[in-house]
Amino acid sequence: MTAEQLTMGVEEEFLLVDSDGRLSGSGPEVVDAAEESQGEVEQELKRCQVEGVSDICRTPDEVLAQLTGLRGQLAAAAAARGLRLLPSACPVVQETGEQEITPSPRYLRMAEWFGATARSLATCGCHVHVGIPDRETGVAVSNRVRPWLPVLLALTVNSPFNGTDTGYASWRYQEWSRWPSAGPPPMFAGLDEYESTVDGMLRAGALMDRAMIYWDIRLSERHPTLEFRIADVAAVPEDATLLATLIRGLVARALDDGGPPPELPQAILRANLWRASREGITGSILHPLTGELGPVQSHVDDLVEHLRPVLGADLDFVKAGVARLREHGTGAGRQRAAFKRRGELTDVVDALVVKTD
Repeated sequence: MTAEQLTMGVEEEFLLVDSDGRLSGSGPEVVDAAEESQGEVEQELKRCQVEGVSDICRTPDEVLAQLTGLRGQLAAAAAARGLRLLPSACPVVQETGEQEITPSPRYLRMAEWFGATARSLATCGCHVHVGIPDRETGVAVSNRVRPWLPVLLALTVNSPFNGTDTGYASWRYQEWSRWPSAGPPPMFAGLDEYESTVDGMLRAGALMDRAMIYWDIRLSERHPTLEFRIADVAAVPEDATLLATLIRGLVARALDDGGPPPELPQAILRANLWRASREGITGSILHPLTGELGPVQSHVDDLVEHLRPVLGADLDFVKAGVARLREHGTGAGRQRAAFKRRGELTDVVDALVVKTD
């Protein structure tokens, strides 16, 4: 199998900010006003958030065009209200209070049941969907690719600030981990164990509904896809497209591989994800297959080689994307570089916001 045989789609969450970089609660109004020429735009948990959802895509070029268009639609709708679209996984400028919940019945129930966990978070991720033959196969793929989650996170870090430098390249990943269903997926013996685990979490009240399965990889409840939720929202659509292409390659490789999945204890995977969220692409993490500590940059090269047999025409796109990321840095690197020039968080916001014509 080659990656090109699989479909993919991407969801991107964004923050809305005013001219000073402060969060704005006009998300529902911006979504209602956005012109949907492609994909979909949606409301999110907080009123300060909006989301762009691509159509089903078959090539990286399609993904890039969709994400660029969706960002443009949302940025234009925001600009009409004197606001800006910020692709950062956490607020940059210090916020003094909790952000208002979008007043849908489901979101209000979440806020009541989960308390401060729901009310205090304003984080934005990038979610990648890849088509799978069936749910049983999806569980098998998740088992096989979960060791690579720290590499994917390190490649996509874009939230070093939250009013101050947090010391993490992805503070979103730390914040998001408060949810009882968040974090890396366990190893499952099969679909029955997956479903029984979800059922137990529902009965315990750790999930309000199945849409609150927040593992870094999960079976989609709405689409015949495996959904990867590991990444920060990307600073630029090119980074999100690279992520989607790598993930599609991982799924294709997992579908081709035989034998048992790699054994990786949950505690070690969580520790490696913590290290990836702290240091990003410039740091070191445990190798997904050998367990040896080494530079993320080297592990990225190993990932590309691991995927080479299935990438097909995507290989050139991946190689160019990795080279571009090394030249320009991740979103976290770009944020810190913007701050370093004058020590002003507003400069970080100005550098990241999506520009409108």
